[in-house]
Amino acid sequence: METEIIYHLPQNGRGSKPISYRGESIDQMIFDFMKRNSIPGLALAVAQVPYISRCTGYGFSDIAERRLASTQTVWCIGPIAQGYAAVAAIQLHEAGNLSLESPIGDYLPDIPRTWSEITVLQLLQHASGIADYRSLPGYVPLLSQSAEELITAAAGYPPLFPPGTEIRLSATNMLLLTEIISTCAGMPYSDFVKRRQIDFLKLRRTLFAKELATLKQEPLSEQDNKHEKFRNSRFYINPAERATGYRFSENRETVRVPVTTGAGLQGFSDIWASAEDLSYWGIALNGSLLIQKSENRDLLLNPTRLKNGKTVPAMAGWQFPHHKGLMYLKGSSAGFSAFLSRFTDRSEQVCITLVANREDVDLTNLGRRVASAYGSRMGSGINDAELYAYESLFEVEETAERIKKELTALDIPILAEFDHGKNALKTNMDLRPTRVIAFGTPQADTQLMQPNQSIAIELPLRLSVWKDALGRIWTAFPQMEKLAERYEMSDNPDISRTQALLERLVRKVSEIYG
Repeated sequence: METEIIYHLPQNGRGSKPISYRGESIDQMIFDFMKRNSIPGLALAVAQVPYISRCTGYGFSDIAERRLASTQTVWCIGPIAQGYAAVAAIQLHEAGNLSLESPIGDYLPDIPRTWSEITVLQLLQHASGIADYRSLPGYVPLLSQSAEELITAAAGYPPLFPPGTEIRLSATNMLLLTEIISTCAGMPYSDFVKRRQIDFLKLRRTLFAKELATLKQEPLSEQDNKHEKFRNSRFYINPAERATGYRFSENRETVRVPVTTGAGLQGFSDIWASAEDLSYWGIALNGSLLIQKSENRDLLLNPTRLKNGKTVPAMAGWQFPHHKGLMYLKGSSAGFSAFLSRFTDRSEQVCITLVANREDVDLTNLGRRVASAYGSRMGSGINDAELYAYESLFEVEETAERIKKELTALDIPILAEFDHGKNALKTNMDLRPTRVIAFGTPQADTQLMQPNQSIAIELPLRLSVWKDALGRIWTAFPQMEKLAERYEMSDNPDISRTQALLERLVRKVSEIYG
């Protein structure tokens, strides 16, 4: 007689049925986030390595033609593209065709003499000091400019700092790196990436901007915005369509952004992919598929050491918070925002991918809350409905100083500071580093109090910075929407403006590339 085996579904962790965090489902998190940020469409992919266990589209990839965001939709992945450029450089390094320590003048003899001794590694580190062509007068993102024109434009400005002493994100670094890759590979940069990464991994929904015309995109505007070709051709069933990018106009209207394919995007924002393909690429970074030697993976996917000996928690666009094994790449491009995080510790092994068709949307906080649904330790551990929390790459002291510096730059007075960790020592008690900074202006606070004076108990506003039990550094402030609900002020425009201001401030002080 066979023994009956009873199976129990896991209640938490990998394979658990309820996918939510603090009672909120992932779908609800995303719906609320899209509404709050006026995002037309978004795609999510979640990898519980090696599985891609969830891939979903939300909203519209194109508003006018009513195309749905789907698992096959391809999106501009923005600055995440520099991750592909970095892998390409390491692959050539492993093949003996490129030395990371060599001066870039060895590979690009026509560059300005002042740049010639900058090393390839310093381009990867964003430690060259070369000006970012995107920030220069006369640069227009939608204008097609050659690589030579953009490099010449950047060469007209003095270095921001001596090479190897600081880090500053610069698209010029990646443009120069791709020119070096083309020289060393003996083929165009895009061809090398296609051969060694895209085609090698069989990523059918990943392509360069210049290849977008190859997508079989049905002309819906000519068909009353209805799909018809799927009835007669299998190529139009679950089609891989290009998402349309959007931005806010000056009067806060959503406007369409044309596709950009200029050389200036090369190596920095020139790749389009589905969320699933991007997640697949993220998984492939775990072992030797793309980068064979562990020492080279360690070089690229860990905090970097600069020439002056300083270690910085960033490398080639990747940023590394204090959470063990966590790294992320993100950014915004014309009409799009994208985010890829990798929790690489063996106890977690989760990869979160988010892509959206509205520019200048930071997806980091949303990505962290989605990850929390797959393991609460991956989140902040606090009530995110009440507090907006963001993990800082710096220690508590430095984060607090960066907050004060930014408040001063914004002309916002600092009203009080509290060092609870230091105060605890005075009473012979232990408390991990914890700081609170109170700030505000009479005008801003009065505007908040005029509709309902009882909100005075919440003022002045405060930012808190602390180290948690896992050694992570968090900075947080009260969710202004919740405060508004509590004091029946949800329609007050000052609430949303204050929330947006504090979110930008927290991101800027918490990150290398902020």
